[in-house]
Amino acid sequence: MAAPRRVMVRETIGVRIFITGGSGFIGSYFHDLLTSAGHELVIYDLVQPPFTLNNATFIRGDVRDGAKLKRSMAGCDRVLALAAAHHDFGIDHDTYFAVNERGTQLICDAMDTHGIRDLCFYSSCAVFGDSKPPLREDSPTAPNSPYGASKLAGEKVIKPWSDQGQNRRALIIRPTITFGPRNFANMYSLIRQIHNKRYLQIGPGSNIKSLSYVENIVSATNFLWMRPESDRAPFDIYNYIDKPDLNSRQIAEAVYAALGRKFPSFSIPMGLGLLLALPFDIVIKLTGKNLPVSSARVKKLAGTETRFEADKLTAAGFTPPIPLTEGIARMVRWYLDEGRTKQAVWHLPPAQPVIVAD
Repeated sequence: MAAPRRVMVRETIGVRIFITGGSGFIGSYFHDLLTSAGHELVIYDLVQPPFTLNNATFIRGDVRDGAKLKRSMAGCDRVLALAAAHHDFGIDHDTYFAVNERGTQLICDAMDTHGIRDLCFYSSCAVFGDSKPPLREDSPTAPNSPYGASKLAGEKVIKPWSDQGQNRRALIIRPTITFGPRNFANMYSLIRQIHNKRYLQIGPGSNIKSLSYVENIVSATNFLWMRPESDRAPFDIYNYIDKPDLNSRQIAEAVYAALGRKFPSFSIPMGLGLLLALPFDIVIKLTGKNLPVSSARVKKLAGTETRFEADKLTAAGFTPPIPLTEGIARMVRWYLDEGRTKQAVWHLPPAQPVIVAD
């Protein structure tokens, strides 16, 4: 099998990049790509990176701690803002905004302290919420969750920052659901259910579920962010979605194929699926545990359509190196090799900022 194609840096070589939330899933892929391209990284996170650092320094800190951000950002050339309150379980409303909006303002303030003028901010397609497709970068935003609303608030912090000029550049990436090896979210749960023969096809599975494979989105970000400044707008937004879209049935079929199994020939109606999920809903309500099965998850996988467009990225000249079904197959292989024996650990931001002494 051919190695994944890397989109290499085309402008600046050997810059020092400050990455908030760099210890996480997507951050680990940026670490591999950016250090291999000759960049030096400063990873700023509340959690120690679970991977071996190469040409990178780790600083423990909270994006809500403005003083620590300013001290830690000294000597950096660019900022990649990945840190976020993003889980849909266990985070209160105010924490989403404290991290995703206020934390973004503090990042911009720290950048101004050191004269740093280049920011890449990971937002989310959740900013579209209840807007009607097709959902492109200029479509109306109508977030229907604290996460989506707080990410949109973060974007609105960055716009006036970039409008100040003086060569400021802000690249906003709006990913849809991102998956890949080392991730333990929805795709992991689906693979585990199918592998353990606990999967039921609910409904026809015709609902589109736009996806983002991690190696592709990291390559796309690198492609856009490292272009010459003359090719970049002061404030620019890109959706990230791997095309062509798959529906929920096709996603499950890709997992079955990667496992070497035949997709089941039967399905159950949506109403019955929701009924079967009721006992799990009761346990979740009584215990507060985040179980892999719930009526909300059934609706999300089998009933809800999440369809976004990425024409702007295609027009910019980017071609994803990994086909979507191959990305699913790579995650299945990782699951079989090591992922199924690992325990997911969720790092949720605490309600109050964590102040870490130097």
